[in-house]
Formats: sequence, C-alpha cells, structure tokens
Amino acid sequence: MPQQDSITINTQHDSANIELVDASNPAGIRLNIRKDANSDFLQWFNFSASGLRGKNITFIIENAGATTYPDGWVDYHVVFSSDRQTWQRTATEYKNGELRWSVDTDCDQLWFAYFAPYSMEQHADLIAAAASSLCVRHEVLAQTHQGRPMDYLHVQPLSEEPSTDKNNRPQLWVIARQHPGESMAEWFMEGMLDRLLDEDDATSCALRELADIHVVPNMNPDGSYLGHLRTNALGVNLNREWAEPSMERSPEVFSVLERMRSTGIDLALDVHGDEALPYNFIAGTEGVKDWTPERNAELVNLKHTWGSINPDFQDKHGYPINKPGNANLTICSNQLAHQFGALALTLEMPFKDTANRPRPDVGWSPERCLRLGASFVDVAYLALTKRLLKRDR
Repeated sequence: MPQQDSITINTQHDSANIELVDASNPAGIRLNIRKDANSDFLQWFNFSASGLRGKNITFIIENAGATTYPDGWVDYHVVFSSDRQTWQRTATEYKNGELRWSVDTDCDQLWFAYFAPYSMEQHADLIAAAASSLCVRHEVLAQTHQGRPMDYLHVQPLSEEPSTDKNNRPQLWVIARQHPGESMAEWFMEGMLDRLLDEDDATSCALRELADIHVVPNMNPDGSYLGHLRTNALGVNLNREWAEPSMERSPEVFSVLERMRSTGIDLALDVHGDEALPYNFIAGTEGVKDWTPERNAELVNLKHTWGSINPDFQDKHGYPINKPGNANLTICSNQLAHQFGALALTLEMPFKDTANRPRPDVGWSPERCLRLGASFVDVAYLALTKRLLKRDR
C-alpha cells in the first residue's frame, strides 16, 4: 500500500490496477496504469484513495497517451464511488498524453475506476444465486492457469414436457468478459440471468421451455482478478484464440469451445465493451465466406427488434462491415458463425456515456447494463422462435 504524505493510494484489492508515481502534492497526484502481465495492453484502472476529506485533489494518469486506446479518453468521464455500491461520473481532461480529474469531497476515501468494477467476489455471488435455481445446472468446465474455475451454467426448463422436441431444441449460448477490463459485460450478464430465472416472467419461462441455454458469465477469471484490460494471466487475448485454442495458452476458450461442439449453437452472444464509441451496437459476422442474404436478414431483424425493445441499443453506429470471405476466424463470433452456422453476435457497450441517450451524472452505468441484459431475453426468445419455425418448414 504505497503512501506519501497524507494521501494513500490503495491497490490491494480484486481487479485493482494503478501504479503510484508521486502523491506528495494533493494538487497533482501522479499515477501510471500498469500493463497486463506478459503483454503490452493497458487501459483499465481501479484504485482507492484515502485522506481526501476537505482537500481539493487532482489525479493525473501520466501514461494515458501510451494506452492501447487513447481515443477512449476523448469525452470520457471517470467513474467514482464512496461506497462501491453507487457509481457516479466526473469530467476529465485529456491533454498532452495525460488524463486528469479533480475532486473536492467530504469523504475520507473514494474509489476510482475506468468503469464500475465487477469483482470476482461479485462473480461468486452471481454464480451462487444462479446455481440455487432449480432450472440451473452449474459445472466447472476447467481451471485457469491460476486455478480459478471456469463457471458454466446450463439453464433448463422446469417442466418435464418442454414446448419443443428435445432433439430439436434451439441452443443458445451467451458468454461475456473475454476481455476482463470490460466489466460492463458481467453487469449485463447479471441483468440477463436475474430475469431469465424469474419464475414470474412469462417470456423467461417461455424461453427456457423453448431452448437449451448455456451461460458463461466470465470467460477470463484470472484477468479479471489481476486487473487486466484484455488478456489472461499469460498475456493471451482470448478473443483471438477461437481458431486453435489450447489448454496451454487458452484453457478458457478451449474448454468452452469443446462444450459448444457437444451442444451445437443456433444463437450466440459474446458480450464486450468498446473504449471509443459511445453506443451500444452489434458487430455481426458478415465476413464469413458462406454469408447469405437470408443470414443477413436474420441479423438485421434481430438488431431492429432489440432497438425497438430497448432504445439504449441502436444499429446506426458501429464497426465497418467486412465483405464475405474476409472474417477473422480467430474471433469468437466469426468462428461460431463459420463452424456452427450460428447467428453469432458480438455486443459492444460503451465505457463512456451513450451519445443517443446521454446521462452525464452516471454515463453508461451498471443499472443500464442490467436492463440491457434483461431485454436480451425478449430478443433471444423472438429470434429463436423465428429460427425454429424456419427449421420446421
């Protein structure tokens, strides 16, 4: 716990990341973001500062210009909390490669982060809550390099007679947080699971009866605990491992892909965050070589459906669309579309606020992530119902 003068910077907690350069001057506490282990990726930060009461404090991240996505600091507002339950935003200034923000608080201690953290303790609570449901089977698919479990949830119907034939049931896969610094992804998963397991929600019950649902809320437990932006403990970017994963480099992907091969996939969602773009959007798989007008229509319909259900989602802004045959098959959604013929999607959420529905006080927040996750239940139910109807024709 580094300490100089009366300001203390603390990084001894789950998902922490910051290096103290100098805290002797409250008007300029100088910090650096630490690289992911065995990697050059850096962007995520998470730390607490104590001794703040009654002082005007300015924090300066000196190496912000050397981060992986420096455009992410443009119009960025830092996340902070006094109780780690409610997260707010305060403006920053990005200039000459440095990111700075100031606080004047009555609190002795504040917590700061790139986005509201989702700790491994929260993850354990999420798994425990879900696994207590009678319609959930929990399994550890593998262990990570540092011995953490790869938690997998298989959601099944409570009724003995599902609405679809057992051998014809659509297979839905939802995974999140391949990039551990994208903590909004697990907030999304919490919202989705809370609604999916609600026995009083008619759409959730209908989806569970319609489809087999497979959920991996955190694909990168080691990176999450270590405070990494994009990699596992070995410095491997998991979302570039899907063509040839291995237990040596990427047991996280290897174990999940093996289970996917045993179930097949109709619809897959891989949940992420984007540093620069202030929108929620889908990156599709139009670049796979066997992309067809029918597959494109299915994708377009899903995006339009989601936007009508939850206007925090939009389909006007996003990544450039690849031409068929140009897909990078090391990326999860591209590989799943190619290998399984699945409607495979990558959801991107912002680290900033949303430009189409701004909330400057909180930006894109955990609460909005939860609600977007809950709305995916409707989207998945409609998409899989349509896919099943086409299959049965």
